[in-house]
Amino acid sequence: MLLTVDVGNTNTEFSLFAGDELTHTFRIMTKANQTSDEIGLTVCEYFHRFGLNLDEVEDVIISSVVPEIMYSLKNAMVKYLGRQPLVVNEDVFPTLGYLGDLSALDGRGSIAHGADRSVACMAAVELYGAPVLVLDFGTATTLDAVRSDNVYIGGSICTGLRTTMEALAANASMLPTIELKAPDTFLGYDIPAHLRAGVVGGYIGGIEYLIRRTKAEMPEPDDQIRVVATGGLSRMIAENTDAIDVVNPELIPEGLLRIYRKYRASHAPSGGTAEEAAT
Repeated sequence: MLLTVDVGNTNTEFSLFAGDELTHTFRIMTKANQTSDEIGLTVCEYFHRFGLNLDEVEDVIISSVVPEIMYSLKNAMVKYLGRQPLVVNEDVFPTLGYLGDLSALDGRGSIAHGADRSVACMAAVELYGAPVLVLDFGTATTLDAVRSDNVYIGGSICTGLRTTMEALAANASMLPTIELKAPDTFLGYDIPAHLRAGVVGGYIGGIEYLIRRTKAEMPEPDDQIRVVATGGLSRMIAENTDAIDVVNPELIPEGLLRIYRKYRASHAPSGGTAEEAAT
């Protein structure tokens, strides 16, 4: 089995693959000050709860946007799973072309932004084809564009929906934190209805604007550009707009699987084949 780890600002997602099949996922809160024992014991507890065997984990690959946790996380994988993990943008690199200022590249062919965005773009291209826009709804919402020849041409970042709601509630004493769902009406009578109309409805409208303006700057016609969404709130948002074509909450784990397979294929043992190395 392959264990993929996607470290986000809020949550860390662990995913298990048996071959190409995603069999299990679980999440923990991302805490920069966690020890390797805390992380490792949590993983062990999950495996024990579902009758999984730690010895069946053959390799680990990590994508992270939280550098502070990496020392403990990598040590946890070595100490509790006996595996030295591969780390995106350190040991392995997503394969995309890049347009523009080459000083933005890290010298190994990866653009100098979050590893999760590179992984998501590569996965979207391989799964759905290019041109493609990739939206990741997390602590921040990111939008990235890849044109038809698989060249990354830019993107944007805005505050995530949950982050926006929490910031508003924290800075306005009479405004509560509400369940994040689409508004039933834009003329609500109570405060929760007002917030859903303004925050949730306004956020979805802002996403539609970003998509529309980004498509206008791409060389391909609008109807050829597929929009793919991932992240915790991607399904709720996609259900309330026609601007998103595909929702794949596991886009980054699937991208990590593909990056791992390419790495194994390129490191096939002498006398072996790439296909044998990737199985």
